[in-house]
Amino acid sequence: MARQDSRGLPLSTISDSAATHYRRGVDLMLAAWPGAAEALDAAIHDDREFALAHAARARLHAISAQSAEARAAIAAAEDIVAKHGGERERSHVSVLSLAINGQAAKALESALAHIDAWPTDLLIFSLPLGAFGLFAFSGMPNHDQARVDLCERHGAHFARDDAWFLTNAGWAYAENGAVGRGRELLERSFALQGRDANTVHALAHAMFEGGEGEAANTLIAGWLPGYDRTGILHGHLAWHGALVNLLKGDAEAALSLYAEHVQPSVSAGLAITVVSDSASLLWRAQAYGHSLPDGSWESVAAFAAKAFPKPGLAFIDVHMALLEAATGDRAAIERRIEALTSMAQAGFAGAGPVTPAICNAALAFADGDYQACAQILEPVAVDVVRIGGSGAQREIIEDTLIVALMRGGHAAKARARLERRLHRRPSPRDTRWLSQLTT
Repeated sequence: MARQDSRGLPLSTISDSAATHYRRGVDLMLAAWPGAAEALDAAIHDDREFALAHAARARLHAISAQSAEARAAIAAAEDIVAKHGGERERSHVSVLSLAINGQAAKALESALAHIDAWPTDLLIFSLPLGAFGLFAFSGMPNHDQARVDLCERHGAHFARDDAWFLTNAGWAYAENGAVGRGRELLERSFALQGRDANTVHALAHAMFEGGEGEAANTLIAGWLPGYDRTGILHGHLAWHGALVNLLKGDAEAALSLYAEHVQPSVSAGLAITVVSDSASLLWRAQAYGHSLPDGSWESVAAFAAKAFPKPGLAFIDVHMALLEAATGDRAAIERRIEALTSMAQAGFAGAGPVTPAICNAALAFADGDYQACAQILEPVAVDVVRIGGSGAQREIIEDTLIVALMRGGHAAKARARLERRLHRRPSPRDTRWLSQLTT
């Protein structure tokens, strides 16, 4: 396997050890497991002219929101691959360069063309996938289906026991509504490769979408202690457990998990995950009628303001708006709404007008104007998928709408939404809410 990647594609390196370190680094990155940076640095140390090692390191920097480092590393890869490197490697570096340098639409187009030519190039195949991938953040209303289509188009190129493909195809199916099919693939992947945080994460999603929150909780509680706290999905997996506890009405257990694993002061996760998990869990807990510890909102807002000083990414803008609304920072949320509205009108916002609408609705909800909140959210509810993220993450918007309808005196509308959700999957929270509306 020397001088080939993990799926047999050739690598332009003069060093067997560099190839070995590269394979390990990419595998660890794709598993969201600690140690990828060290492995890729070792690959570069053993062969300074190894373009794909620089490119993979750039991708890892980008994942960690280390923009300057990512741009420098991908520039090094481009310089090297221009001098020597095959067609596949030049295309590989080019796709990553587009993504890292903020050209998301071109990156997606180029990635899909690259995958058509080299479907087992996993680092590029991974770019359109996932809750934060190029499809999810494209603003497409059908990005869940697009992931399924991509996996089905190229599934024949992967072995039946390819754990990476099983995980990504399984997650795509589960997010697109084929929960049983998705979970079957994810269970197979987990049996093959249990030390993969992305597999556990995807399986927890499938369990949640199938209405088996307790199974997800059991999975996470049993697996998380063996995953180092520096792993980028450690806090997010705990968030899933906290979310299940909230569904059961056990706010004490949910907030305990939040305090121990999720909040910014303890999590080593990516900033986008820390902010969205923290904001959404606190918002849910408060919207469900639970009290929060003093200072909870303010500590997250302070972290978020430094991590995301400018608007522009719909998924994070929605969560920033929740923080700003909850902390009463009207000036900040109004500036955000104005900027997002202008971007949408100019055609620069992938998710379009749905993002400023959600921000306006969050402000109305925090003000206690439930009629206005429901009035804003109802027309855009079908378009919420365009902000990206997962179904579980986006569900906070429908939760907010349902609570606004309940508190605003629109019981029939709230009941209809709850019945549709319960038809899709059981939920102790939705059952409680429906009972309140029918008694």
